[in-house]
Amino acid sequence: METQIQPHRPEPVVLDDEPQLVTKKTDFSEVATQLQASYQAVINDEYPTGIRLLNHLKKRIFGTGKRGSYKGYRNLRSDYHEASNRLLIPVEDHKIAVPKAPEIGWLEKLYPEENRFYLTLPQIQGLNSSWQWYQKGIQFPVLDQPVYPFYGTYFPTRFDHLILFDKWLTKYQGSKASAYDIGAGCGVLSFQLCKHGFDQVFASDINPNAVISIQENARYLGVGNCISVQVCDLFEKWEQKADLIVFNPPWLPAGEEASGLDQAIYYPADLFERFFDQAKEYLSDNGKLVVLFSNLGQTTGTQSHHPMDEELEAHQRFQKIRVIKRKVKGGSKKTKRRNNRHQEYVELWELEKWQKST
Repeated sequence: METQIQPHRPEPVVLDDEPQLVTKKTDFSEVATQLQASYQAVINDEYPTGIRLLNHLKKRIFGTGKRGSYKGYRNLRSDYHEASNRLLIPVEDHKIAVPKAPEIGWLEKLYPEENRFYLTLPQIQGLNSSWQWYQKGIQFPVLDQPVYPFYGTYFPTRFDHLILFDKWLTKYQGSKASAYDIGAGCGVLSFQLCKHGFDQVFASDINPNAVISIQENARYLGVGNCISVQVCDLFEKWEQKADLIVFNPPWLPAGEEASGLDQAIYYPADLFERFFDQAKEYLSDNGKLVVLFSNLGQTTGTQSHHPMDEELEAHQRFQKIRVIKRKVKGGSKKTKRRNNRHQEYVELWELEKWQKST
């Protein structure tokens, strides 16, 4: 039985006493200086003015030259995040209350009792982007039908690890009575497990929006009876053992406290220790543990030691059966993001419980 879950949403912003009102005639350099100095500004004519101001702010912070190190880029991104989230836009009657703004269905779904309030422009952009994905869906190459991710739910936009896992599932010979999908996100791995004949999949995610998303899509995909889902950290609300545990953790270490969707991208220092310590209690004696990972930490210079190697070397909880790797396809030549893919590959680590040598 599904329980009613309250989704996370961007909370309305409390206005300063005298925020600066911005129109297309305002000096953008002056406003950008105010935003970087922790003062608020409010768009007061039309939506495109806010977009142009954000572009101005981005160029001001990042510059137009070649980017430096990955860590340096993350610091600039943090500066931009703080300044841009002081630029506000009004919402009234579930619509953005300035001309030439997009229609965003989340404003009614997430704020049914709110009449007039303010959100930051980056939050509005996130809501708009999420609404577009929710409307058109994402067609994963490993599923027959698209998935429609609920707002604030992480979903992969790169599919190499999904294809790697799907090929592994086609050769899997173990019991298919039950499986865990830990940190399930939009649920694509859970849906793969159901597609490949698992009777019961226990999915968990710390993000309530992800659980809502899995519930909605499980009904749509016709696998509602296959998947049970909980809002919880790792295994904390489960009791039963399973034949297979699947874990697709974040691939990069967190430089600071991660929140929101960053929790799906950057892992805290204690994540793997907690996961493996709990997983040994929830995996059946003859079961398999599969971790989907990447060498992205090494290619970006943010990670010197591989967390899987650290686990296997430091503890006697699990032992390696095999590691399967798949070269990541190159990124688009049009993207402006740093491209580390020429030396990146995704990994599937297949483990079993550690067995004492005789």
